[in-house]
Amino acid sequence: MIRLKTLALAAAMLGALHAPVYAQLQAPAKVPGVNHDVAPEIATGYAEKAGKSSQKFMVAAANPLATQAGYQMLKQGGAAIDAAIATQLVLTLVEPQSSGIGGGSFLLYSDGKRVQSYDGRETAPAAADEHLFQDKDGKPVSRETGVVGGRSVGAPGVLRMLELAHQQHGRLPWKALFAPAIKLADDGFAVSPRLNALLKWDKYLARDPVARAYFFDDAGQPRPVGYILKNPELARTLREIADGGADAFYKGRIARDIVAKVSSHPTNPGKLTAADIAGYQARERAPICSDYKAWTVCGAPPPSSGGIAIAQMLGILEVKDISPYKPVGGMLTAEGIHLFSEAGRLAYADRNRYVADTDFVPLPGKGVSALLDKRYLAKRAALIGDKSMGRANYGTPDTMDVAWGADTAIDKPSTSHLVAVDAFGGGLSMTTSVEDAFGSRQMVDGFMLNNQLTDFSFDSQDENGPIANRVQAGKRPRSAMSPTLVFDKGTHRLVLATGSPGGSTIINYVAKVLVGTLDWQLDVQQAISLPNLGSRNGPTELEKNRVSASVIAQLKARGHEVRETEQNSGLQGIQRRVVGGKPQWFGGADPRREGVVLGD
Repeated sequence: MIRLKTLALAAAMLGALHAPVYAQLQAPAKVPGVNHDVAPEIATGYAEKAGKSSQKFMVAAANPLATQAGYQMLKQGGAAIDAAIATQLVLTLVEPQSSGIGGGSFLLYSDGKRVQSYDGRETAPAAADEHLFQDKDGKPVSRETGVVGGRSVGAPGVLRMLELAHQQHGRLPWKALFAPAIKLADDGFAVSPRLNALLKWDKYLARDPVARAYFFDDAGQPRPVGYILKNPELARTLREIADGGADAFYKGRIARDIVAKVSSHPTNPGKLTAADIAGYQARERAPICSDYKAWTVCGAPPPSSGGIAIAQMLGILEVKDISPYKPVGGMLTAEGIHLFSEAGRLAYADRNRYVADTDFVPLPGKGVSALLDKRYLAKRAALIGDKSMGRANYGTPDTMDVAWGADTAIDKPSTSHLVAVDAFGGGLSMTTSVEDAFGSRQMVDGFMLNNQLTDFSFDSQDENGPIANRVQAGKRPRSAMSPTLVFDKGTHRLVLATGSPGGSTIINYVAKVLVGTLDWQLDVQQAISLPNLGSRNGPTELEKNRVSASVIAQLKARGHEVRETEQNSGLQGIQRRVVGGKPQWFGGADPRREGVVLGD
């Protein structure tokens, strides 16, 4: 058991939450399309951030208004979970493309004495089976057919999960946490550059009449930057949940409205029922905790694959020791990229073969311990040489006695991340998602519905056997979400909370921050701002225009197939450090998105 240049923008928000504060953010980059193999949300600019220090408490989230809501709760004496709930509710309103009460989440929480992992992942309907995303001939359907409509919608999990965590750790009344989001929904908020850019980019959202009326004008044009967008339907929904608890969402009008929306889609209806929603349960699971040098790193367990994959990468990099290969002048070295990418290949190979919802599918042999066994990871590390292996084979842990096919999930969540620490020793890391940008493109009662079921494999078996992450009734799809908490191994004190959106690249994004802070002694803002890098057991992926030509040439000489792409992470991080003999919190937000840090 474990024991445990944005300040002006923040000041502007203190005056009026609905003011058009986004004028101070960098305008979105013009992007004609998106590479869906990287992430479902387009890049909207890069603006350097300096990070922020505080003494008592801190919160960081992907949108300034959401951060402000969490900060208000901490200022009122709330716990980290109170801040997270208020932040999530505002994200539902201001960042509907990424997360919301119609989606799911994974949460890691430390109260200073122990670490808990909460699973708010969506579940498949009782009527679903392994052929859900296959045509009449058993072939996988297209991405568009799978995502857009009712078929992809799972029973939402985020509210049940937050309610469970609040019952255990909340300090403020449940109803009080809804006030900032309700006020913003009633009064309106200024459309941000990022939301506007995504509305311009998406070609499916306007097909839904409800979403079209809300996000677009009468001529079909997206609401412009700075437009004050009001959402009275969401305000009504939030008031009902504030008064009636999560049951108001899962067992009343809202659940009936969700089912009606899903089942009545004109071309792609879904199987979700009121009984599926009413029966949803958030789960508390044992976190994935493993020692890495002087630290203990904890992540989310299955159905998230992030905790295991990151622990494997760190275990491999402990053997190969990446610490000597620090960035030079903020630029990554060829050897550092090589080791990081090869470790990623090995971890992603195991992830793709073995990890799924362990309520349905066992992990190989002795489970998590088999995949994280130091001897097993040393054998995997021994496969890394001077040349890139290109594509790694999955390993065979000791006592392995099951065989699975290779996964074909889309696995590209449009996601958000938040971190918070409170004045009482509590800290959390929470990744939250509706899956693709704007989820299933279905809007009901003021919020977007997820398309999380497309995180299942569209194929159900191959020549090696059944696929672990195939669709099954009541099952939770595998995720790459990787909320992470890091503790000092000796004192058990929380030293870092971090995480990111980004689909299957989340694992590499978070691992980059861990290596940057733990191995290269960067502060969390510097680590977040490093160029994104890694391999998902394919090409070596580098953030476009962020790695020098000479380093890329060195990598190619070592056999790397290099692919430069927009790698649109949304990392947040809070780090404990000592300055002048006094401990303080230092927070960072991703320069690739609109996030900010606030604290006292």
